[in-house]
Amino acid sequence: RRGRFVKKDGHCNVRFVNLGGHGARYLSDLFTTCVDCIAGCVLDAFVVGAVMAKMAKPKKRNETLIFSENAVVALRDRRLCLMWRVGNLRRSHLVEAHVRAQLLQPRVTPEGEYIPLDHQDVDVGFDGGTDRIFLVSPITIVHEIDSASPLYELGRAELARADFELVVILEGMVEATAMTTQCRSSYLPGELLWGHRFEPVLFQRGSQYEVDYRHFHRTYEVPGTPVCSAKELDEQAERASHSPKSGFPGSLTAFCYENELALSCCQEEEEEEEEEEGDAAEAEDRAASPRVLTPTLALTLPP
Repeated sequence: RRGRFVKKDGHCNVRFVNLGGHGARYLSDLFTTCVDCIAGCVLDAFVVGAVMAKMAKPKKRNETLIFSENAVVALRDRRLCLMWRVGNLRRSHLVEAHVRAQLLQPRVTPEGEYIPLDHQDVDVGFDGGTDRIFLVSPITIVHEIDSASPLYELGRAELARADFELVVILEGMVEATAMTTQCRSSYLPGELLWGHRFEPVLFQRGSQYEVDYRHFHRTYEVPGTPVCSAKELDEQAERASHSPKSGFPGSLTAFCYENELALSCCQEEEEEEEEEEGDAAEAEDRAASPRVLTPTLALTLPP
């Protein structure tokens, strides 16, 4: 007997296999395509950002910031100063660059507490704003050893026996990414050269300046640098101020090295040139006078 396809009540006599109910709503192809494109763009942006951040990581930038191998102690403006040098090996600038320094040494408090690493700030011009530097060429950082300095009572001999570590820090922002980078170094007492200065690294060539990093770590000895502490120098200066016959303790030496500009050296050269010009003019006058016939007429004057 043939079954009915359409029943008397109008319903179709059909059974659907592997289909729950009579179907459901689903997303169109356009929607899924848009979601796929947006997700791909977001993923690409994250990947590119991660790669760029990895390439411009500040950790690599601080490898191009260098400190001098040694620090020096010498007179500057009639004051004993501790100095070290910093440099930037790249052409890109370090924005908002500033320096800090701390002295680490063991200390015993009046109560008997032992502090193995006591931190003391070393002033490098924070109050005057000189701690912020424009690091285009190598710069010498200066710490004036005054009564507030932890090195105030240390002379040359005491410095050699001292037990401390000077930690120096250079911070700034990378110009390309505005990310902060920090470079650190330290000096032990044996790395502080008493009575030395840094060799010049900046030279003028015509209308331009040239930086020679071969001289960056080199120092030279300055004769006549006092070997006593800054405290003793201040005491001597105090006694000298009450005695009109006494001068500044520790004679100042006009030591000129290569490209350094020393006023005393320039004055001596000018005086020598004036004397030579005067001697030449006097010799010409004698040669022009017929009444003076001396053996000096046979001398050949320097041009």
